[in-house]
Amino acid sequence: MDLTVDGRRVFAGTGGKPLTQDRPLVVLLHGAGMDHTVWVLQARFLAYHGFSVLAVDMPGHGRSEGPPLTTIEAMADWVAKVVVASGFDKAALVGHSMGAAVALTAAARSPDRIAKIALLGASLAMPVHQALLDSGKAGTMLAPELMTFWGLGRTAQIGGHPTPGLWLTGAARRLIQKGVGPSLAADLQACTDWKGGPEATDKVRCPALVFAGAEDRMVPAKATGEMAAAIQGGEIVTIPASGHMMMLEAPDATVDALHKFLKD
Repeated sequence: MDLTVDGRRVFAGTGGKPLTQDRPLVVLLHGAGMDHTVWVLQARFLAYHGFSVLAVDMPGHGRSEGPPLTTIEAMADWVAKVVVASGFDKAALVGHSMGAAVALTAAARSPDRIAKIALLGASLAMPVHQALLDSGKAGTMLAPELMTFWGLGRTAQIGGHPTPGLWLTGAARRLIQKGVGPSLAADLQACTDWKGGPEATDKVRCPALVFAGAEDRMVPAKATGEMAAAIQGGEIVTIPASGHMMMLEAPDATVDALHKFLKD
């Protein structure tokens, strides 16, 4: 469906169900250089199990109009506007990587709009390797290669896909390749510049669940645990046999934990 935020068109997948006010809203936020399709399995499950769902394309990504936003704080304020534009007063936010930073920051900056946050592949700081930053700015294909190699766990690297006949590594690489250009460059710089320390965590008052991938090399379990501990009442769940892209690598385990957290 299309929404209008700040005078620009925003696209969001709804999981195959229309939004209705009698079901709580969940907004799914993708990571750097990606789009709403990274959430296709989780969006559909949640939409058919009691929730209204918006899997958004951030500005300048997927089918949403640009330009891309250049700071995590600007993205967080934009998400609060998405909630209002959808006709809801509050929403739960589910964010992956950069989207997790956005969800955390939104909960700190717009607490009246955010009911819960689920943070996948998150840490208190998200500095990006210089080689990846340089490739993102240059628009070269090294960026998706690096993100796929570092982002997928060992199990995914040696083959296999939850859907028979599909190639997980190739699918992840192709998804990121679509974002190569200004959007990926802006996202990577925004992640590097963001500091999610006490200014963010100390202001979170809603329930928070932090997801750790057991094989995550981008955000190791220690960093994920530090984020969960920094949020008052924050809890952590570990997804086995999964790297950074857990919603693709372990979609069933990810959505099971999400659904339990969101419906409680």
